[in-house]
Amino acid sequence: MSNLPKIAWIGLGIMGSPMSENLIKAGYSVTGHTLEQEKLDRLTAAGGTAAPSIAEAVADADVVITMVPASPQVEAIAYGEDGILENARSGALLIDMSSITPQTSVDLAEAAAAKGIRVLDAPVSGGEAGATEAVLSIMVGGHRADFEEAQPLFDALGRTIVLCGPHGAGQTVKAANQLIVAVNIQACAEAVVFLEKSGVDLTAALDVLNGGLAGSTVLTRKKDNFLQRDFAPGFRVDLHHKDMGIVTDAARTVGAALPVGAVVAQLVASLRAQGDGGLDHSALLRAVERLSGQPV
Repeated sequence: MSNLPKIAWIGLGIMGSPMSENLIKAGYSVTGHTLEQEKLDRLTAAGGTAAPSIAEAVADADVVITMVPASPQVEAIAYGEDGILENARSGALLIDMSSITPQTSVDLAEAAAAKGIRVLDAPVSGGEAGATEAVLSIMVGGHRADFEEAQPLFDALGRTIVLCGPHGAGQTVKAANQLIVAVNIQACAEAVVFLEKSGVDLTAALDVLNGGLAGSTVLTRKKDNFLQRDFAPGFRVDLHHKDMGIVTDAARTVGAALPVGAVVAQLVASLRAQGDGGLDHSALLRAVERLSGQPV
């Protein structure tokens, strides 16, 4: 019998499925629940156990991990008589790895404490590739003792794992991350269109740019998307639109000006309005091409 904690995993989407599978590979017992049967079948094929409900998934878990799209989904699975807080055992650790508003995380931690359940907010960066390769950056908010207890789990999922402060701090850092990523993708997309219109060998140009100060993880990860116009979703425009709303609202609350971020947030919103919300966020290239009079 394993001495490792028993895991309940709620939400088996683009990120959740490979992350839960990495825990199984690390020797953890993982019981999962999600709404799509094919995702449950994938979990069982990887050695996990499918649960028909949240209540059954979390009942015997030492650690409950959630990975769902946004604050409304976190609230839907956490609260109510069929939710996590009513069905997880007292003393369990709830790790929410979704990207949500900092205030939602603070409120969840307070509600969970009344049930004897500890909470960490632990959003991630790295996209589908980072989830699959277990090299995610994990930004954590909560108590240090809970963070240290969860560290072995995080080590099976990511490479850069940092306690950023109290409840909500992980989400605040993730919001800043999404601001930087969106602005970076937008800059790369503008450079691609500029280079192509100038008749430069795009592959050669991106290679040399990525070797200098203009290089970035974004350019490394998204270079082939730009070159091949492959926008199969690793991280959907719809989700980045949600995240840009989080960071602009949070910045307004604390009185921080985000002039470039506000423009990029509008460009992301316009891309979504053009029907590209289901594409990878590297599809910001399509928005620049439209503005430049190129066919998309």
